[in-house]
Amino acid sequence: MIGHLGHVLVGLADNIMVGRLGAAPLAAVSLGNSFVFIAFSLGIGFSFAITPLIAESDGEGDVDKGRKLFQHSLILCGILGVSMFLLLLVASPLMRYMDQPPEVVELAMPYLGIVAFSMIPLMIFQAYKQFTDGMSNTKYGMHATLLANVVNVILNFVLIYGFWIFPRLELVGAAYGTLISRFVMMIFIIWILNSRDKFKPFFKWLKIKEIQRDLFAKIIDLGFPTAMQMLFEVGVFTAAIWLAGTMGTIDQAANQIALNLSSMTFMIAVGLGVTATIRVGNQKGLKNFAELRRVSISIFLQVFIIECVFAMAFILLKDVLPMVYIDNMLVVNTAASLLLIAGLFQLSDGFQVAVLGALRGLQDVKIPTYITFIAYWIVGFPTSYILGKVLGFGSQGIWIGLLAGLTVSAILLYWRFNYLTRKLIDSE
Repeated sequence: MIGHLGHVLVGLADNIMVGRLGAAPLAAVSLGNSFVFIAFSLGIGFSFAITPLIAESDGEGDVDKGRKLFQHSLILCGILGVSMFLLLLVASPLMRYMDQPPEVVELAMPYLGIVAFSMIPLMIFQAYKQFTDGMSNTKYGMHATLLANVVNVILNFVLIYGFWIFPRLELVGAAYGTLISRFVMMIFIIWILNSRDKFKPFFKWLKIKEIQRDLFAKIIDLGFPTAMQMLFEVGVFTAAIWLAGTMGTIDQAANQIALNLSSMTFMIAVGLGVTATIRVGNQKGLKNFAELRRVSISIFLQVFIIECVFAMAFILLKDVLPMVYIDNMLVVNTAASLLLIAGLFQLSDGFQVAVLGALRGLQDVKIPTYITFIAYWIVGFPTSYILGKVLGFGSQGIWIGLLAGLTVSAILLYWRFNYLTRKLIDSE
């Protein structure tokens, strides 16, 4: 949980420190990161495919299979990181044609150009992190992300505001902080894993003759639908940011605050979703399907209880939490109204990502991809657009649409999980 939360905490530090510069810079971070979130979701989603494959090979006790899976995955993640960097550079001029506030666009362009390059070290890091997650050693990814956050906060302080010999770079300083911290994160996890005897057999580099097209195909077959699932969910939140931007700087800044807070609680659920992937992958390798179902439902219940706590915190602290980011009361009041709705969808959001994790452990990804598309783009975003733009409910209408999409996703994904696990148990 802490390992995944670390990715969002980098954004939290950027948001809080940039928020002190005003509403326009905060909205610019929101706009720039909305593009990054799309690439991030594709990359992170693809890397999630590594975990169930490694967990299954670990359950089987097959080290050579795990070595080949990891190194093929590392190659694919490296290629994807470079591709995402280039895609963001090509896509960044699009923000000039998206009906966003002009002052926000001018600030967001250079920010995005720098942060885009961080996709390369981030994807290499993800290959190592998801590998260790599959080996049930999640602490190394946690240590790396915590270190990255410390580095990011220090660099933000000296580069955003200017300190000692460092110039005042404002938004550009936040971008450099994110970029450097992700290189530190990548270097640290490579160093720490190479120093552990347990992992050395997996890092014996592939020979040319060991590179197998069918292994690349296997990883892509599992990784591509998983990336699409992440893209559909993150995409609808990104679309919400853009839709809020058409309503003005205040709405966009408020939307960014609510989104950043809900992203942090979401990452807690993602961590437990990865737990479900690992444990389900292990039990799948052992062919113990009754235990697989029991473990999964236990994790679902745990996520639901944790998200209930977060929901209550959002509702009770809705007027206080936005003030951590900014002192503009128009932004604070708008964000507070969004946190009421965000508090409610904590339950659906956390539950659906945990169920997705269990389905990923079963290596069932194609049907869940269709489910997430229907939930977010047939139900969620149209509802957001109609309530927010057509009927004039503003940001509140946008977030009600998000709540509807997440709820539909949670219901349909659990139906899929229940069907598959009962079928597996009956076949024993």
